[in-house]
Amino acid sequence: MRHDKRMVAQTPGMSAEVDRTVLARLTALKAKSVKELKVDWQALFGGTAPNNSRAFLELRIGHRIQELAYGGPDRDTRRMLDLLADEIEGIGRGKNQIVDPRNPVAGTRLVREWNGIEHTVTVMNDGFEWQGRRFRSLSAVAREITGTRWNGYRFFGLREREGA
Repeated sequence: MRHDKRMVAQTPGMSAEVDRTVLARLTALKAKSVKELKVDWQALFGGTAPNNSRAFLELRIGHRIQELAYGGPDRDTRRMLDLLADEIEGIGRGKNQIVDPRNPVAGTRLVREWNGIEHTVTVMNDGFEWQGRRFRSLSAVAREITGTRWNGYRFFGLREREGA
């Protein structure tokens, strides 16, 4: 799935007229039948609606209305989403592989004490190494160490604190 690059950027609140129009269109969705929502889908997305779920159609059409009025994600976000979609579909690896910006530079050693034992993880280009074993994510390492599910970035203190 590729993203539409023909979006006009506008911020909510910049134009009262645009805001009123968007709000009116969003409000009107509640009064439409599923058949009418599917017609809207066709007009906004250029294809047939994927299902008959009223909640799904309202949500996605509402998002698209706002996206067209106020703009969509920036270029970097679109690129990341496209790479994620390719990865999910099994397309692309190697140099298109997404690098999490929270990851320290390859070669960095992360140290964490857990239950009185010091654990050292080495950041690699394609994952993490702990006790001579390779892992694709810090969460997998944290799970091995603790035996429970953890956010790996939080476990190793790499997650930004709120308000920072």
